[in-house]
Amino acid sequence: MALRFPWETEPDPPESVITPARQPLPPPLPKPRGRRPSGPSRSDTPQTATPISIWRYHHLTIKGPSAELEAFATAARGPGIIPWEMNGAAIEEDIFIRAVSHAGGQRSLSVAGCRILARQFRDRIEAREARARDRIGVSRACPFDLQVLVPIPPAILTLGHDHPTALAWLSRHWGISDLPRQVIVRPDAGPGRRQKTGHGVLGYGFFTAETSPRPALTAIAEAWPGLKFQLLPITTD
Repeated sequence: MALRFPWETEPDPPESVITPARQPLPPPLPKPRGRRPSGPSRSDTPQTATPISIWRYHHLTIKGPSAELEAFATAARGPGIIPWEMNGAAIEEDIFIRAVSHAGGQRSLSVAGCRILARQFRDRIEAREARARDRIGVSRACPFDLQVLVPIPPAILTLGHDHPTALAWLSRHWGISDLPRQVIVRPDAGPGRRQKTGHGVLGYGFFTAETSPRPALTAIAEAWPGLKFQLLPITTD
């Protein structure tokens, strides 16, 4: 039976920040949108992967007093994880049903074998979930973590990542359905025009699925009134 485990194709998320010096960010993909394989988010479980393959690359540029920029850069760091509530029993049952009904009943596993497969699948997901949760409050690998800057309320997290109410909250408050991926601090942000004494520029680059996180940026800008935020989708010719 040609079933594949998610961990066979999805690597564990890096424990350190990706920088161009060590691992270059993939170039923006063909305009107006680019395709890239889904990467890990929240916990590194397949549960959070969505059937979306259209990705947009963005530059976020922030200008303001150097001290405030430094404070923002510190506050924005986090593990890059959304601690959604996970229903392991539901996942196991879903995998069992898929396995037992595989290829219209033409399967190579017995019903008992399908049950064992589903349980192994669940165990692996829960183990990855536990490792991800262990990083919360400890890891600061993600330089621009929306869950830190505009946190999802606990009542929404308990609903699960695919609950209609949770998706509606994300659309309203973030503008995207998952965390930005492959977030980096852009070394080429530069001051551009000459800045005032004591002022500077901070830049990030990241991918988002389908849409842009403008509602989240609006909330962040309101919380940091001394800084100016500019979000630009990046395309290639």
